[in-house]
Formats: sequence, structure tokens, C-alpha cells
Amino acid sequence: MTELDERDTAARPGAARARVVFLVRVPVERTEAFLAAYEAVRHLVADGVPGHRVDQVCRSAADPEQWLITSEWASLADFEAWERSPEHRDLVRPMRECFTDARSLRFHVHAQTPALP
Repeated sequence: MTELDERDTAARPGAARARVVFLVRVPVERTEAFLAAYEAVRHLVADGVPGHRVDQVCRSAADPEQWLITSEWASLADFEAWERSPEHRDLVRPMRECFTDARSLRFHVHAQTPALP
């Protein structure tokens, strides 16, 4: 466990930082709607969902319909509480309507390199 992980776990006994990954397909003609919906959600989440740290949306270099959405959370429990909330379902609905396929993966952060200055 890294020093950063130890500080996080010490601050919240039983908790470990988490990374949530969504691998989704968005038809090219739905890209604009998808990005607009993502933009609306990310600001609301970043401005006040407990435990949320950072997220990214990435487009495949090889397949313009393949997207990756990642988010980091103080704990998996924080993400799961957000995911179960009625607010979450309402906010992400416009984004999900753009998907033709979606896969979700959840990870506990085990270690990382030091942050860049």
C-alpha cells in the first residue's frame, strides 16, 4: 500500500479509493448528444457528490464509436450510494439513451505513482 493509500484508508477506516470504468458504444450520429449529456452530468457530480474526486471521458483512437468513462471516488461505497440515488438515474438518463452497449467495471485502487507537480 502506498503512502497516499494509507492516508486515505486511515481517514476512512474500511474504505479504499475506487476507480469506476464504463466502456460504452455511441453511434457517431449520437456523439454530440452524448458529449452534451456528459458535460451536464460531470459538472453536477464534480460540484457536490460526496466522495467524487475526478472523472474523464475518452474516445478510442481506433473506433470512433467506442468511449471510456472513468471516475475516481474516495470509496466504492460513495459511488454506489450515488448510483442508487434517484438523482443519479435522472441525470444520467440522457447520456445512457445515447449508448448502444455499455459495460461497467469497479476497482479498488491498490497503488499509484506519485502525482505530477
